[in-house]
Amino acid sequence: MARARRGMVIKNTNERLVEIELAGRSFALEPGDEMLILPEEVRDATMREHLQVRSVSIVRPTTEEEETAFAASLGLPAVRPDVHDRAE
Repeated sequence: MARARRGMVIKNTNERLVEIELAGRSFALEPGDEMLILPEEVRDATMREHLQVRSVSIVRPTTEEEETAFAASLGLPAVRPDVHDRAE
């Protein structure tokens, strides 16, 4: 059975600025800054690389309310039925 993917809250745990250029947007995080990323962004190759080399860390999954509000602030639809985990 498929379940909806969640976005993540990430944090710059380094002592320097981290600039991230995703397929859909770009942003910079100062040391200690947190940022919400959407489910599709979690799977972005650039984000995966930043997570692997630990230039940013995952703090926690987003809540549905956070994700809906953030998507709306970006002008995106709140429901993305095409973003699901594969059934195991």
